[in-house]
Amino acid sequence: MTGTTEDYAPHPHIGGRTAALRALAAWRAAAPGAPRVVVLTGDAGSGRSRLLTGFLMLCEPEYRKRLPLDAMDPSTVPPELPPPAVPSAEGLTAAQVLWLTADHFGLRATGVEGVYAELAALEEPVTVVVPDVDRAGPVRAADEPARLVREVLAPLAATETVRLMAEVPRPLAAELAEGLPPGTAQIIDLDAPEWADPDVLVRFAQAALNPEFGAPELPFTVDPAVRLALGAAIGRRAGSPLVVQLAVNCVLMAPEGFDPADERFLPTSVGAALDLHARRLGTDSQTLRMLLAPLALAEAEGIPVQLWARLASAVAGHDMSPAIAGGMLLAGPFVQPEEVPGSDADSDGADEGRTLLRLLHPALAEEIRAGLPSVAAAQTQIAMSLLEAVPEQDWGKADPYVRDHIAGHTLEAGLLPQLLTDPGLFVHADPVPLRAAVEAVPLEQLGAPARTYLRTAPLLTRTQAPAELRAAFLETAFVEDGLPEYAEAIRERLGLELPWQTLWSLPVAGVSAVTVGTLPGTEGAAATPVAVLVVPPGTPGARPVGAAGAEGGESGPAALVHGLVQPGLLDDADLGRIVRPSEEERAAAPLGLSRGGDYLRVWNRADQEVVAALISDTPFTAADLSPDGILLVATERGAKALRIRAAGAEIAS
Repeated sequence: MTGTTEDYAPHPHIGGRTAALRALAAWRAAAPGAPRVVVLTGDAGSGRSRLLTGFLMLCEPEYRKRLPLDAMDPSTVPPELPPPAVPSAEGLTAAQVLWLTADHFGLRATGVEGVYAELAALEEPVTVVVPDVDRAGPVRAADEPARLVREVLAPLAATETVRLMAEVPRPLAAELAEGLPPGTAQIIDLDAPEWADPDVLVRFAQAALNPEFGAPELPFTVDPAVRLALGAAIGRRAGSPLVVQLAVNCVLMAPEGFDPADERFLPTSVGAALDLHARRLGTDSQTLRMLLAPLALAEAEGIPVQLWARLASAVAGHDMSPAIAGGMLLAGPFVQPEEVPGSDADSDGADEGRTLLRLLHPALAEEIRAGLPSVAAAQTQIAMSLLEAVPEQDWGKADPYVRDHIAGHTLEAGLLPQLLTDPGLFVHADPVPLRAAVEAVPLEQLGAPARTYLRTAPLLTRTQAPAELRAAFLETAFVEDGLPEYAEAIRERLGLELPWQTLWSLPVAGVSAVTVGTLPGTEGAAATPVAVLVVPPGTPGARPVGAAGAEGGESGPAALVHGLVQPGLLDDADLGRIVRPSEEERAAAPLGLSRGGDYLRVWNRADQEVVAALISDTPFTAADLSPDGILLVATERGAKALRIRAAGAEIAS
């Protein structure tokens, strides 16, 4: 075994990789001459994650107690130190990884630059390990790994108080190390000769075939001599730990007729593993690849098992149900099923007991995608099939995968802008992947509804809002952006109980105070409810108030009078005739108003129950509540009026 002797036991989880472990241990110990930044890379399936997992076991006090440290090579064992921050990047955005890191160290920064400034000001260095960079992001086609490297890992690497290790795909490894002073960074490429360890593949194969470690009892697993010889052959031919795993899976899941002495069916690559397994089972490789194609194109944790046949048929262009019905023996070695509990509050129990299917490793997805005539065309077929699977085109009834991840498929198909016109999708889809997908589209390609969604999405993700709350946010946002037909669609078509209705929005800057009132009618006409907005002098349509108004000057405050219920400025309204509610009227009203730094709450006076709580992406500057429950609000963006519906506690924008 490279870089070690028989005097020492290998790391039990890794089985080798001594040279790489020595380098990682030296980095952890900050040994003289050791780099401050380590970039761990290699081909997909090269064992990066396995190596890093084994190393982190040595850094975690509880795991260290379970390892035979006294028997291991001392140069591969790092000193016992406080555990490093380990913000795994899988499924997360670059921003989420940064804030996980900030939280770990208890930083108080509220902005990105503040995080790096606080880290740079620390008296003692801190250690950060970022695994799974290649799996970053809630949407694959959004290229979050590159964003993570450029926007987070590169600034961390440049911060001298940070000792950084990151597991990075090879195309981004050199980019992360660029620009750092000589000796600061070290790239460990597990496929390079100085870091490769061929013996580890043999050890891995032999262990995977051993019934003591979970393998089934078969003629070639229970006989030690046959097992060791087969493991040696698999390890010798395989180019990576992943190929070893696939080879073992194939022979253990379909052992009938397998001859351990015949090396023709032992693969040398991921593609060969697919092709040889299909041939040994008497089918063609293309059928297997078509079965797996939906999984290679899947988002998040994989596709629900009940969608598998539909999507495979869509990609293949013909019915794949018969192949799938008897296909688990064929596809099983490459698929990882996962049972997920029901946890989606919006799915009315539809998410309970779900089985998701995903490929065993991203390298399998790369191999299958590379064999498709056109990934975009395949994604188009999947997207069309997912749309057809929405019952009555009601996104509230859609399968959670369809609802939450169709945007990722249409993004890669180049069709996402056409999808972003349905307010039902905006309301019901998980805002984290939908936001990531929309942000990946050039702004000039987005229509007005999508732009409204894009500016509202930070509030949707920040509050982790359920569907009713997302509808509330968006109903107001569409009114603010002059898209009343979309606001009406949310109110009328989606069947959701919103806590309010946005009556109007006025985009005027500088509103410093607001008040509700009534303008008495003339000649027996009914009084008109109005909103008075105090604005800077010179605001179009505004008139000076108070002493400044009496003197005819414009140096003091000015006011706009707007209908409280009906939209429109009342240019000829006499400010002196407007009647404000008395304190007695306000006290007798069924609803009360409370205001905090970044929120407003409307509550029932009878039982103190909160019926609406508003937050905003721009600071509140003023608010007032009419006795009949119309909330008048001003932010930096302008003013708006909402008719509060006394329902359950909600949050709105």
